[in-house]
Amino acid sequence: MPAGRWRPVRNTGKVRPNPSIRSLSLHRMTDPNQPAAKARIGASGLAFLAVTSICWGLNWPATKYIMVEWPPLSARGLTGIAGGALLAVIAVMRGQSLLVPAEQWPRLLLSALLNVTSWMTSMGLALLWLPASEAVVVAYTMPVWASLLAWLVLGERMSPKRILALVMEFAGIAALMGGNGFAASMTKLPGIVMVVAGAFAFAIGTITSKKFPMALPLMTSSALQIGIGCVPVALAGLLFEHPRLEALSTVGWALMAYMTVIGYCVAYFCWFAALERLPASVATIGTMSVPVIGVVASALVLHEPLGIGQIAALGFTLAGVALATRS
Repeated sequence: MPAGRWRPVRNTGKVRPNPSIRSLSLHRMTDPNQPAAKARIGASGLAFLAVTSICWGLNWPATKYIMVEWPPLSARGLTGIAGGALLAVIAVMRGQSLLVPAEQWPRLLLSALLNVTSWMTSMGLALLWLPASEAVVVAYTMPVWASLLAWLVLGERMSPKRILALVMEFAGIAALMGGNGFAASMTKLPGIVMVVAGAFAFAIGTITSKKFPMALPLMTSSALQIGIGCVPVALAGLLFEHPRLEALSTVGWALMAYMTVIGYCVAYFCWFAALERLPASVATIGTMSVPVIGVVASALVLHEPLGIGQIAALGFTLAGVALATRS
């Protein structure tokens, strides 16, 4: 991105977070010797999972909207640092230590780079080319890429269902590319490439987390990864985008607060609570509602298109992720 002052983009639905969602592998940083979640599915666990999915789903149109007033890297990076700091405070209040043993720092930094820095950067910039409804659909191809990498790196079995899931994910991307004609597809291509690259890097982070798990408390690990990973994103934004606080309206400040408190702290806290109460497979499959919420919310709030191409892409993506997680 060239240096100079940030010029706000028009919220037309043709431009591009996010997380940030949030990263599934952020919640798998604990010692693998910890006991597995109870198989019994409780109502409280499902309630926490529902809150998480709603928070993450609404974060996509919120991030898209804020780009009318603020540039993507600054918005994502600064709210991420604030969210990581608040999450760290919560961890301390819950009696968890923030101290990291020396031998755990390489794993922590690698995970922060793959799961946070690359995700925040690619998803933030991708919204310059993509509507939030389309970006969230492509972003949630990540579980399928993780399945492919698990087969190549960890030697996990690549079942016919997982192969079919990959095919369906590519079909979903093709539906987005072809839904509005060739010219529109070429306009969206940079954004799609960025989202796929970010999802793939996130999948690599998931695999490295499984291969080299960190012996840190769950919330401590997530707080440090978010905070550390967002530092280079925020610095890049301050260096190249030159955001101005006076450019933020009342709505803009409210959305920044939402991204910090709800998109990071509340969503991650509820995710941790859900993991304590639900089997991991149930919790993972439950996050598939995030792109559904993101697509519907973007159509209602941002008036983004919800045509045959978007619906087909959403269907292919959800079906592909369902196959991958059940195989």
